[in-house]
Amino acid sequence: MNCPNVAWVLCGDFNEVRDETERKNGVFNERRAKLFNEFIEKMELIEVPLQGKRFTRVSHDCSKLRKLYRFLVSDQFLSMWEDISMMALERNLSDHCPIVMRDKNEDFGPKPLKFFDMWMEFKEMEPLIVEAWNKKVVGQRMDCVFRDKLKNVKEALRKWSKFKFRPIDFEIEMARKETLE
Repeated sequence: MNCPNVAWVLCGDFNEVRDETERKNGVFNERRAKLFNEFIEKMELIEVPLQGKRFTRVSHDCSKLRKLYRFLVSDQFLSMWEDISMMALERNLSDHCPIVMRDKNEDFGPKPLKFFDMWMEFKEMEPLIVEAWNKKVVGQRMDCVFRDKLKNVKEALRKWSKFKFRPIDFEIEMARKETLE
């Protein structure tokens, strides 16, 4: 790793925290953290900053939180990609959050529509979609007309969903924030 002009990236679950702030409701082992920090310093690595979440592992009962995943890079790597960051994504089935390294905070446009099967159980759903689809759309190219019709449906569903499920979404978001802080 000490070869000049070579870019290094070490990434993954290091199963260790660097200080007490990277752990919540667990036992902090100062000796192990010191050894881990000494390794990072000796190898002249730089930790890529984490965005999105403070922790990357949550215990099954959500009582213990830790930051275990990280990207450690060489100075050469950082000189080639100065604006990198690490993003912790939503965890679904695992107790670990997947992580990705990003070069820039790119805006990929509007979020795609999420459609839940259970919405079809509401009797107002079909007329809502039909009405949005039948809204007049001006355009000569059929692909643009189709795109605009889909936009109309998406907007109608988004408004309906916010009205119908806003209290539930708020409660879920508050519970999520509570477990991550």
